[in-house]
Amino acid sequence: MIDRLDYFAARLAFETDPSDGRVSGALHMPHSEIAHRAPEEIPADAEVVVYCWSPGCNGGVRGALEFARLGYRVREMIGGFEYWAREGYPIEDAEGVHHRPVDPLTGIPRIRTHV
Repeated sequence: MIDRLDYFAARLAFETDPSDGRVSGALHMPHSEIAHRAPEEIPADAEVVVYCWSPGCNGGVRGALEFARLGYRVREMIGGFEYWAREGYPIEDAEGVHHRPVDPLTGIPRIRTHV
């Protein structure tokens, strides 16, 4: 049986959440392209954070597996892009950088003053 302490310590070593990360400057790389694109586009010593759209999507896990196979230090951002946006962090599209209002069910507005 896995020790609870080891289990939760391992989760924190391999996961992050929207309040721990920054999406600014993110590179879109579908998991099916990582094996051939990553070595050309991402330095081998880079810390990589992967994410998918939402907690209901396992694309981030698939991406993390591919990066791990290549030897990258990789973590998955739990909650995905959905929670990033719902927590009020900057999102970027073709029209520029935007902030959605902080969703009171997922984010704490008082800590967003630094963003």
